[in-house]
Amino acid sequence: MSEQPAPRPLVEARDIVKRYGPTTALRDGRLTVLPGESHALVGRNGAGKSTLVSILTGLQAADEGTVRFDGEPAPPLTDRDAWRRRVACVYQKPTVVPELTVAENLFINRQPLRRGLIAWRTLRAEAADLLAAWDVRVDPGARTADLRVEDRQLVEIARALSFGARFIILDEPTAQLDKREIERLFGRMRALQDSGVTFLFISHHLQEVYEVCQTVTVLRDARWITTAPVTDLPRRALVEAMAGESVEDSADRHRTTPTPGDTPVLLAVRGLTSPAYDGIDLTVREGEVVGLAGISGSGKTELAETLAGLRTPTAGTATVGGTPLPFGDVRAALDTGVGWVPRDRHEQGLVPAMTVGDNATLSVLDRLGRFGFVGGERRRAVAAELIDRLDIHTEGPGQPVSDLSGGNAQKVVMARALASDPRLLVLINPTAGVDVKSKESLLSRMDSARDDGTAVLVVSDELDDLRRCDRVLVLFHGRITAEHPAGWHDHELIASIEGVDHHG
Repeated sequence: MSEQPAPRPLVEARDIVKRYGPTTALRDGRLTVLPGESHALVGRNGAGKSTLVSILTGLQAADEGTVRFDGEPAPPLTDRDAWRRRVACVYQKPTVVPELTVAENLFINRQPLRRGLIAWRTLRAEAADLLAAWDVRVDPGARTADLRVEDRQLVEIARALSFGARFIILDEPTAQLDKREIERLFGRMRALQDSGVTFLFISHHLQEVYEVCQTVTVLRDARWITTAPVTDLPRRALVEAMAGESVEDSADRHRTTPTPGDTPVLLAVRGLTSPAYDGIDLTVREGEVVGLAGISGSGKTELAETLAGLRTPTAGTATVGGTPLPFGDVRAALDTGVGWVPRDRHEQGLVPAMTVGDNATLSVLDRLGRFGFVGGERRRAVAAELIDRLDIHTEGPGQPVSDLSGGNAQKVVMARALASDPRLLVLINPTAGVDVKSKESLLSRMDSARDDGTAVLVVSDELDDLRRCDRVLVLFHGRITAEHPAGWHDHELIASIEGVDHHG
């Protein structure tokens, strides 16, 4: 008997390259999705997943490479209707209009008309028929804002199917769902697959890949790494493909000397709880660097911002050197001995209209003069010292901070955090968006703070930042689920971050 020919791919992307100025966001994007399968696309932040999705959905064109749907070239970007007939993406954040009904959302901008007016009875009937055809059990007259998240997603899927699309991209669809809702969503996905719908499933929760997908493609460092049947790729191999490191190759680690157990505890957190995290207990000793890792939505950033005075928890306590930490008051946290680098230097870290010197000394104005008057000479001297200490490449304290490169601007934010000689330094994504040289300079400042006896808490998605830590705590769904001492292997930490047991 002759072998059956391989089915024609429903979607095929080959040799995709996408550049943004000097940055190459995707240098070798590849994807082959067969009809009727659920195909997982996985990779760490920055791997190129979002760029590939934007090209697959016609939001932007690739600089090089080809995209084909069912053997035919992708339509021109300007032909939005042609794209809607081929593909749709359901994002984490809903694209439905919450104040409209389900029926109105299903047929928005294409409502049935009668004598120039919307035919409401026909609209509701067509909506009911569409929902019934795909077994989506939602009231067409319900206000969309009142639906559960999973039902809103199913409405978006039904809307996409009504255009004729049979290829649906689900981008982190379970991020806001609990366990029971996830199981229901997966049940609907399987039923839709049986009806001829094909899914591209993007998730940081690798366990879900094994539950609902048949094939997985891994991207890393803007390149295609592998595509394989899920059953042929054990979890450990999948994590190693994402990390780019095998157990055998990862013996050489940046090691730190463990902080002695009798070193005084500087930060003590007990039972800290908020909508983003629950029951957090942790300590950081003098001269210790503790990392916080986790996927987006794990609660790590909200926890760090609570300790920096930006947020108020619903329960729990934190002390710095035995002094209760005041919540929801950045100035009071600063007075307690907390310095911090925010997650976004543009939105939270810098005042662009001010100079380098002004920005660097904002946290210590009370030390630069008396009775509310700031001595200009004193400010310039302190700013010059900080510029020298952090090797900030600038014409001087009087240069506008908006003139600086990203790396030097981030150094100004770090300088301000260190200016108050903090006892606790909270760093949130301290090396985000900076060049390699600036990154090393910023991390060496972290090492210097540790040597000075400062307690450091660093939140980062960058493994290189976390490698400098004495230990790394992993948050998953708002709880600390793992602790890794210095010397961890990349695949072990990534497995914890993604919520999988890499021994499986």
